[in-house]
Amino acid sequence: MARPSVTSASASASADGRMAESFESRMWRWGGNLFPAYRRSGARITYVAPDFHEVHIKIPSNWKTRNHMGIIWGGGLYSALDPIYGVMLYKLLGGQYRVIDRMASIHFKRPGRTTLYARFRLSPGELDGIQTDLKTSAKLTRHYKVDLLDQHDVVHASCDKELCILPL
Repeated sequence: MARPSVTSASASASADGRMAESFESRMWRWGGNLFPAYRRSGARITYVAPDFHEVHIKIPSNWKTRNHMGIIWGGGLYSALDPIYGVMLYKLLGGQYRVIDRMASIHFKRPGRTTLYARFRLSPGELDGIQTDLKTSAKLTRHYKVDLLDQHDVVHASCDKELCILPL
């Protein structure tokens, strides 16, 4: 996975095939990075797709994110991953549903000594399935997995999340 970078609004797609951020998705990225709880994790949202179906983050290895052994704090890794799928679903479902965590686990596979990256994706089919299921069910759970990778695509941590979707 090549390091994700923010695309220019003037280009229709970047060299890696990502669509340029829209004004709205760029505002969501900026707002997310300024939100105090997320900002303190040390992570940064680097890309939000114009249709909000994909989000990229990075967690730099620096004095704010490393522990006394020179590796990125495990809590910082999880806090960087924690809100993204919930916020994506809330936005994509039009704010008509509460999206809350039911369960989460993180598996640390190797120490993070360099900047780590994660990509969150929700396919249009996944969203259609959620909307269809919510027509017949008052409560819905979904499972998602995301990996934290270095610049050479080596997995350093994997996170499994279970989200609960309820009508407002």
